[in-house]
Amino acid sequence: MAHPTPDAVKNFPLIIVAGPTGVGKSALALSLAEKLGAEILCCDSVQVYRGMDIGTAKVTAEERGRVRHHGLDLVEPDQCFDVEQFSRHAIEVVGATRGPLVVVGGSGFYLQVFCGPTTDGLTISPSTRSRVESIFQGRGLAGLLEELDRRSGCRETAIDRCNPRRVLRALERCVESGQSLEAIRAKFSKMSGPFDGLRKFTVLLEDSGTTYEEHLRTRLRSMLEGGLIGETECLRRKNFERNPSACCAVGYRQVLAYLDGKISSEELPEQIFARTKNLIRRQRSWFRHRLPFNVALAAGTGAAEKALKFFNF
Repeated sequence: MAHPTPDAVKNFPLIIVAGPTGVGKSALALSLAEKLGAEILCCDSVQVYRGMDIGTAKVTAEERGRVRHHGLDLVEPDQCFDVEQFSRHAIEVVGATRGPLVVVGGSGFYLQVFCGPTTDGLTISPSTRSRVESIFQGRGLAGLLEELDRRSGCRETAIDRCNPRRVLRALERCVESGQSLEAIRAKFSKMSGPFDGLRKFTVLLEDSGTTYEEHLRTRLRSMLEGGLIGETECLRRKNFERNPSACCAVGYRQVLAYLDGKISSEELPEQIFARTKNLIRRQRSWFRHRLPFNVALAAGTGAAEKALKFFNF
């Protein structure tokens, strides 16, 4: 699919709102979109799945009625969806937009679509995929990391070392190319991206301090009281456990453990909260080191006005 033509949207900027889980990105995006007459593209790797609503804090029908949203409910929860598919969807949305577009999300790899290239051009052969899978089956995650570090010549720290899928994919690229992950990245960084040439303004929304943790706990209680367990039971009936990206998402993974009797009802909220905090730490690090943002704003009242003033809209 062709990249969007910059001339088609040159007079309309992409306003990117990024930030950690639960910080208020959706509310800021909605406020900006209403003030600018814009549409919203949700950049979330779990909200693309139908039926994963409560656990992802997906925007409501009322909010969707106020502003047109894209990027939601694209596939069934048992179907895999990756950054390449999201990139194609984003290209379609941007190409069809004839006004401002607010991009909002906390999924780093999906947000990276707007900052540069989305693929390194490598095609992984079945033999390579089988070879790497055999390492995983025989030696587990530790074996994958050992092989990846050996090929890199040092301890590879630029990926999530606790995520087997990410480590698998990284090692596949090293085996297929015969190069280190660092060399692959260096080549990748020189490639053009699908949205190069478009005007982009990026807001990094940060928590406003000590009340953030309290807000996260309140948000979690609302999810559990609002039916997160029942939603997970419904998703299980739809075979979402076939899709690791869906069933391993924070919240759903812990509810599955509860449903299987592995943790108690008392342990459930604490485990979700702990995993959420771990996710937030990773998100903060990624945004600070990998996302080129124009301005960082504290979440809360007045954030939309400050963003508009900063960008002179």
